[in-house]
Amino acid sequence: MVGSAFLLHTLEPTGGDGAASCRFHSAAAGTIGLHYLEYGTGMRIRPSDLDDFYLVQIPLSEVAEINWGAKTFESTPAVASILQPGGSTTMEWRKGNRQLIVRIDRQGLERQVQEALGAPLREPLRFDLRMELERTGIRSWRDVLELLRGEMENGGSLSNEPIVMKEFERLLLSQLIVAQPNNYTEALQRPVPAAPRTIRRAVEILEHHADELLTVEDVASATGISVRALQDGFKKYYGTTPMGYLREVRMKTVRAWLLDADPSTTTVSDAASRCGFVHLERFSVQYREKFGETPPATLRR
Repeated sequence: MVGSAFLLHTLEPTGGDGAASCRFHSAAAGTIGLHYLEYGTGMRIRPSDLDDFYLVQIPLSEVAEINWGAKTFESTPAVASILQPGGSTTMEWRKGNRQLIVRIDRQGLERQVQEALGAPLREPLRFDLRMELERTGIRSWRDVLELLRGEMENGGSLSNEPIVMKEFERLLLSQLIVAQPNNYTEALQRPVPAAPRTIRRAVEILEHHADELLTVEDVASATGISVRALQDGFKKYYGTTPMGYLREVRMKTVRAWLLDADPSTTTVSDAASRCGFVHLERFSVQYREKFGETPPATLRR
């Protein structure tokens, strides 16, 4: 069962407890897999190579000893581990060790790094094996992860909304590559200048295609610059992010439609969804903050 969710591996009980129970919960949202696993006894685990995914293992209790290549460390509720392609791994889970495990597709993660750099990867992505869970950036990443976990456990709609889930995946992956030290950290932190002409071109794309499904990667690709350069350019020249600018354009577009619409044949929901606003309640709050009135009030006028 566990192997079908991850990969082939061997298990060797080490606790001397005889028969023991195992608890395993597994769910997927997009390319992200979220798993809960505990064995009722100590266990030595030898997985085969992780060719096409990364595993972030977060202990919820007790200790696991991680051996990856020549490196060995103890993983605790304060220190997670990241198993990754290209290394031989052996793990010793102590009795009582419970883990929250995140499975992340390798192709999607490396594509995210490549888009941020604006260049092909010169070597495979390698993270530090130890993840310090109290580091500021990692705490932010865990907040995003906890949102996904809560949605899965409580039957929320996040994982069933393809458009929203696509953006959520990008957020989860981008925060991971920024927060967890890796062999591209220095390159990702290096300032990237952007020419004003390319930023103006990006503005034109956002304004002329505001009613279409756009991502920051789409705009960067259309303008021929990296995501990093695009974001730096918008921050420098417009004081916002590309998606923040797009939200402003969409807000103004919705307002124009509402002012021109017939209240007997048009609803606020229709206008909002045409401009890509999925969550009507959140849209209504943002609209009132910006224009000083509710969307229905604009429509009635």
